Amino acid sequence: MPLVGAQAKRDAAGAPNIGAGPRPASLLTRREFTAGSIAAATAAAGGLSALGITCSAPGNPVSDPVTNADATIRLIVNGASTEVGIDLRSSLLDVLREQLQLTGAKKGCDHGQCGACTVHLDGRRVASCLTFAVQADGREITTIEGLSPKDGPLHPMQQAFIDQDALQCGYCTPGQIMAAVACVREGNAGSAEQIREYMSGNLCRCGAYSAIVAAIQQAAPASEGT
Repeated sequence: MPLVGAQAKRDAAGAPNIGAGPRPASLLTRREFTAGSIAAATAAAGGLSALGITCSAPGNPVSDPVTNADATIRLIVNGASTEVGIDLRSSLLDVLREQLQLTGAKKGCDHGQCGACTVHLDGRRVASCLTFAVQADGREITTIEGLSPKDGPLHPMQQAFIDQDALQCGYCTPGQIMAAVACVREGNAGSAEQIREYMSGNLCRCGAYSAIVAAIQQAAPASEGT
């Protein structure tokens, strides 16, 4: 019969023939493979315990978790001094957003190309995604949250953005406003052309550029020195 002949040829070529003679040691049943995997995992966990590293299930945190904080720095954010433990690789943007919960500065490109993360560092505008947090140690940081008092009137630039409808989706707006305040403070709001030049690092995907220029021109007289 053809099936038997084909099977005989495979046997002659040295292929394993289940049921004919002892099973080669290299073949494992599913049960044996599973048992071996469990044993290996148990041994690995035991080895980690011997090194002082423990594993715990979710909801049962280790009493003394390992921290990745490399340094403690002092930041003066919106007039308030705070100490925070950081990874030396952390950007100022990530520390503001993830550790201090100041989410006004947005993470857009994360490459310093869109301006959505603009904050003021010692009065100068910076792309916080390209600024190491450790560089801000002991320095004054102003974010959109600190531009105007919580219970007070809006900053003139914030009000101008509302008056001129200088936003659409709003994602870039905090960075636009922080850059606009700096633009006026730097003395670069003398004309529409000058404003466009010195605001060119802040992108608006919605294309509200003409309204942004109008807002800066409106707020410039009242914003100088702020």
